[in-house]
Amino acid sequence: MDVSSPSFDAAAFREHVKTILDRHARAFDVPEERHALLRRQIGNGDDIHSRRTFPGHVTTSAFILDAKGKRILLIHHRSLDRWLQPGGHYEAPEDLAVSALREAVEETGMEGLAIDPWHGTSGLPIDIDSHRIPARPERGEPEHWHHDIRYLVRAQESAALLPNLREVHGAAWRELQELEAIAPQALRNMRRLDLAHP
Repeated sequence: MDVSSPSFDAAAFREHVKTILDRHARAFDVPEERHALLRRQIGNGDDIHSRRTFPGHVTTSAFILDAKGKRILLIHHRSLDRWLQPGGHYEAPEDLAVSALREAVEETGMEGLAIDPWHGTSGLPIDIDSHRIPARPERGEPEHWHHDIRYLVRAQESAALLPNLREVHGAAWRELQELEAIAPQALRNMRRLDLAHP
């Protein structure tokens, strides 16, 4: 996407992310230092929407749960060689939730995925996590941080699973408890809001 177009305002995006950070921190009792780097980058005026911005940039991801909130759909990430929730780089000027949903559809091939209604009511992501990504010299990427803004997505387990094998090694429904080792804060938030039922 052309982020130089007049329809995208990098400063407004930074302010939007800061507002989400502040509201999310109040809603989930998140200590300010947890997102210190992202807050510093916002304060510095970094283009956090661009994957070429270091030391970090915004990504989005989707926790895809079944209708009852008891199982989660995970993908086996090619680059990181781990089972994770679907996600990837934010593409301006997308809405953050739309970005997460796009990544979920691209990586799983599932139809009928939908952002959980809680997000529309609250205006918040379920979790925000900054994590380190290893260097990829072949892509000219130093070690850096992904500031991952995370959303809950609902699916029917009966929907066909057609993972994009150019992006992932596979996809599978797993027990929700596996999220404890991947994104423990997100799982706690889901349980606190009664959105997941292990």
